[in-house]
Amino acid sequence: MMRALTKMGIGPSVGALLLGMFLLLALVGPAVAPHSPTAQDLDHLLELPSHAHWLGTDENGCDVLSQMLHGARLAAWISLLVTAISLGVGVAFGTVAGYLGGLVDDLMMRVVDILLAFPGILLNLAIVALVPRPGAVHLVFALCANGWVGYARVARGQVLGLREREFVLAARAIGASPLRVMALHVAPNILTPLVVQATFGFASVILVEASLSFLGVGRMVSYSWGSLLAQGTTYLWRTQHLALAPGVCIAAVVLGCNLLGDGLRDRLDPRRLAC
Repeated sequence: MMRALTKMGIGPSVGALLLGMFLLLALVGPAVAPHSPTAQDLDHLLELPSHAHWLGTDENGCDVLSQMLHGARLAAWISLLVTAISLGVGVAFGTVAGYLGGLVDDLMMRVVDILLAFPGILLNLAIVALVPRPGAVHLVFALCANGWVGYARVARGQVLGLREREFVLAARAIGASPLRVMALHVAPNILTPLVVQATFGFASVILVEASLSFLGVGRMVSYSWGSLLAQGTTYLWRTQHLALAPGVCIAAVVLGCNLLGDGLRDRLDPRRLAC
């Protein structure tokens, strides 16, 4: 379906719309939420959507819409921070490895290979589980621990093709240091494919963060989307609204990121259109 939408030319637009709506809700959602996400009403437990509660209530009588809006800001903040840190670390690591080459490249890429060989979510689980009371900082660190390796591989591959180009050789010839060449001449010219990679990485962080919350590891607040989804599955036999709301939102954000990423990849690499 994603490839069909992309070939029709509306995939990137749909993706940008979905992602833009998510970021807008994350920005203004808590300010327009009708209730506090932790305000309990024990007389109205697991109520279906109504005029008073547009998305119903949870097991504690909390308004699901308010929880979803506050959870959107939490998910956006964590995903943006993890993506930015992973992108920065990956670009620096991959650029140094690809530019210096030789033994340095071999050693650095073996580190990447080891992290890629280890199941990512298990590493995230292990890091978060080691902390007695994990918070947002611990969760961000756990997600960044292996989130940068994909960017490092892409960056290294791009640098290997750039380090012998004329403008890089010219910078070396006039006496520019390796650090200056990498920072001013190499790194800026490899960002295009990494931006595409970042759109897919953003979706991955959304999924992993929700998965950890769903499993009860790294659950910082009760209104994170993964926590709401876990709570909804508990009462799935009784009511479906509690699982449906976070499930649809998570799917929509991930779909938006993938559609936008596919569109950017095709736009930036026209040869893929012929495939």
